[in-house]
Amino acid sequence: MPIGLSVHIGLNQVDPAAYDGWSGELGACEQDAVDMARLADAAGFDVTDPLLSPAATAETVTATLEAAAGRLAEGDILFLTYSGHGGQVPDLNHDETGDRLDETWVLHDRQLVDDELFELFGKFAKGVRIWMLSDSCHSGTVARRLPEMLSPEELDRRFSTADPAEVGRKIRAMPQSVQSAVYRRDRDAYDRIQNTRTAKDLARIDASVLRISGCQDNQTSSDGIVNGLFTATLLEVWRGGAFPGSYRGLHREIVKRMPPDQTPHLFQTGGPNSAFARQRPFTI
Repeated sequence: MPIGLSVHIGLNQVDPAAYDGWSGELGACEQDAVDMARLADAAGFDVTDPLLSPAATAETVTATLEAAAGRLAEGDILFLTYSGHGGQVPDLNHDETGDRLDETWVLHDRQLVDDELFELFGKFAKGVRIWMLSDSCHSGTVARRLPEMLSPEELDRRFSTADPAEVGRKIRAMPQSVQSAVYRRDRDAYDRIQNTRTAKDLARIDASVLRISGCQDNQTSSDGIVNGLFTATLLEVWRGGAFPGSYRGLHREIVKRMPPDQTPHLFQTGGPNSAFARQRPFTI
């Protein structure tokens, strides 16, 4: 019988010492992780205790995913969620053909580069399904420009303010100024991470990975009072398990309910499994 494991990461703040004095305070990311763990438990997954703020270090996240890879075999499934800030570092191994920036998860003690995440996925056996939700964004440039991109009415509706500094505290993107300062200070470490890893498009990932991110790469994900906007919308669509459709159907219904400047993105990578996206969400 297939096994289902779930891992949930949520950061309402990071270590300022690791991010040039920036604490990255958010309001709803820990609750996102707790609610996703609760959903997974109801669906029959073996749930790892959520990794919240100080517990969500690069070492702990890496070890947790490596342990999951050691347990899962063909036909099993990993449900992985991340809620927190997204960041970027310059792409050194030329696996990003567009903006030449690698995306990151902003963990408590350092950024986890997407090359690292793909390398971890490469440790999973052929035929394992990985279902990942990432309620974060990756463009500090867009975050800085958001007040210019939205009307005053939309700013007020989404954020109850038109103050750029206040908006910056309500979206899940590391500010560009912090990204630059952290990379200048820790460049050797981040360069070493990339230079010791195979480019993503060359990495062999035998597991089938299906991901919905909270927004497109050139958009931002909104924080919230209880949940982030993406996570809250997913829970609304899922309706405690009453949603009758597939993963693709879940994505379509979430997009319908989201504002035009935050469009969740679904994509698949890794080992071919055309049936995966047509399955019922959260099915072991």
